[in-house]
Amino acid sequence: MADAPDLATVKQAQQRTWSEGDFAMVATITQVVSEKLCEAVDVAPGERVLDVACGSGNTAIAAGRRFAEPVGVDYVPALLERGRERAAAERLEIDFREGDAEALPLEDASFDVVLSTFGAMFAPDQPKAAAELLRVCRPGGRIGMANWTPDGFIGQMFSVVATHAPPPVELDPPPLWGTEARVCDLFGAGVSALEVQERTAHIRFRSPEHWLEYYRTWFGPTKVAFARVGPEGAQALAGDLLALAGRFDRSAGDAMVCPATYLEVVATRA
Repeated sequence: MADAPDLATVKQAQQRTWSEGDFAMVATITQVVSEKLCEAVDVAPGERVLDVACGSGNTAIAAGRRFAEPVGVDYVPALLERGRERAAAERLEIDFREGDAEALPLEDASFDVVLSTFGAMFAPDQPKAAAELLRVCRPGGRIGMANWTPDGFIGQMFSVVATHAPPPVELDPPPLWGTEARVCDLFGAGVSALEVQERTAHIRFRSPEHWLEYYRTWFGPTKVAFARVGPEGAQALAGDLLALAGRFDRSAGDAMVCPATYLEVVATRA
């Protein structure tokens, strides 16, 4: 039997990866998803709202716009600072804290609403991350997530990258969170109601080449993947990513507009 992966080491590597580039430059492309998620869970003024693996604060900011009391937690300090800058620009009071999605530095049942937008799905220990989302949500509170699906544009992007630059250890792929069966399995009896809906975000760029260059510059996982394959593998990886964009692009050739499916999850804490 193979030894279990050292998840602490995996997490350290992930933290370095997400610190590369500037994820805030990518996250703003999907700000609309956070707005829709806050509507789906019906965030109310005055509610305590937690944004788990908040990155640069898309969902915490969306909750703040609804006069909630948001807290954002992430393990990349530079992204938390970007969140603080964005909140200050909108004159929103948001508490950004450094912390791990698998060990949230927060008390049990301390939030009315717990959210994660393309964040907690990347935690290496999926059951532990799910348990933390449940732990910090009060009974009767709501848990909302947006998770990339395996067969959508972004889910397939991660699959293409993994064929060229396989992860150092074998883990459950993050897009599993984008399937109803996996969400049901992870939350189990911890929720009394669960609704899932496949929705679509649109990834818009001037061209597929513009998208690829943008992600190579700003998106940590893509930047690190190209570094790992080196100059000898970069052309093949770039070619497969551009081919992927070509398959999804519905722009009629004058730009790039790729529909990217994600699973919207709304659950009630048991």
